Amino acid sequence: MVFDVQKETLPRDKLEALQLKRLKYLLQKIYHNVPFYKQKFKELGLGPENLKSLSDLRQMPFTEKQDLRNNYPFGMFAVPRESVVRVHASSGTTGKATVVGYTQRDVETWAGLMARSFEAAGATRTDIIHNSYGYGLFTGGLGAHYGAEALGATILPVSGGATKRQVMLMRDFGSTVLCCTPSYSLHLYETALASGISISDLKLRVGIFGAEPWTEEMRQDIQNKLELKALDIYGLSEIMGPGVGMECIAAQDGLHIWEDHFLPEIIDPDSGEPLPVGEKGELVITTLTKEAQPLLRYRTRDITRINPVPCRCGRTHYRIERITGRSDDMLIIRGVNVFPSQIESILLETEGLSPHYQLVIDREGGMDTLEVRVEVHENMFSDEIRHLQRLEKKISGHIKEFLGVTAKTTMVEPQGIARSEGKAQRIIDRRKK
Repeated sequence: MVFDVQKETLPRDKLEALQLKRLKYLLQKIYHNVPFYKQKFKELGLGPENLKSLSDLRQMPFTEKQDLRNNYPFGMFAVPRESVVRVHASSGTTGKATVVGYTQRDVETWAGLMARSFEAAGATRTDIIHNSYGYGLFTGGLGAHYGAEALGATILPVSGGATKRQVMLMRDFGSTVLCCTPSYSLHLYETALASGISISDLKLRVGIFGAEPWTEEMRQDIQNKLELKALDIYGLSEIMGPGVGMECIAAQDGLHIWEDHFLPEIIDPDSGEPLPVGEKGELVITTLTKEAQPLLRYRTRDITRINPVPCRCGRTHYRIERITGRSDDMLIIRGVNVFPSQIESILLETEGLSPHYQLVIDREGGMDTLEVRVEVHENMFSDEIRHLQRLEKKISGHIKEFLGVTAKTTMVEPQGIARSEGKAQRIIDRRKK
């Protein structure tokens, strides 16, 4: 089934004509309403009139995450603040989060694109959708919520946590579609078994999993254990939230980017030069219909490639393959974006700690875990164990408060973190092993 047949099956020439029309309007909008972009254009000696075709996009400036932080909180808005009906934000230290605004039309567009994504996954209005994505300032929960309602399905706004209760609700309510991170789905499985609930007691048939990297092997493991079809969803708060791209159940082979709303490019992450279609590189996205906070050539830092081969589902929008890595050092832990530099800021603001630390990421019981190992000064290490334990708890609390992720903090003795002659090894990611 296709939610919006006219738009999702547009012939490529008509789709590209629509993209060009919307792109020209976007450039005019940001040039005249966002001082940041006007300055960027002036620095390059360009203006909106320089774009005559889609190929001219490569001349235009990039937008990066730091640009959003530099214009915190509302400096990237292209409409008056009073026209913004909702604000989401991703984690950041000392309040410098990445802020995203939405007009009422943006919210409706987002709901429609999530409804498209649900239908691409095989969901219909007869489904009961169990939504375990987090609600609040993160975009996952509300994005899926509004999309399910736009589809006409029944939505269970469960959010995260209380896993044993979630399994019971899935069984009692007859949930048919599961939305959560892939790692949490495995945690749900293990909790069901521990609670004496057989998977055959559940009616799940489709899982829509995103917000963290996962492999084809993990997909097969989830499908075998939960006895459902596991599909990948792609999104990022800066662009919209979940629903920027969705894997269709017909092919289960790459994610359709909704190209009437998002214009994708693949660039060389080092040179910034566009790469031919089919080559692997960094995904860059331009929003074509966002009103409150349109973004031009946003560098996602996600590594993938565009697949132009027509899909068996009949949709004409190109697909991207599953994200295989990052061109920066961002970590994704239980769906939360975490930069080592953010944790470093918290550590350096704490008296008695050295600048030597390591982040150890592992997976236990299907769930990501984060341990922060940090050296203490000589005089601190000789203190009472209780004092060190209080300090560990304090740091873990600050990380939870500022970044929204749970971390175990471990104090180690001076020189306890291995030194390197080159770049310090800050990250030990055991999930990849």
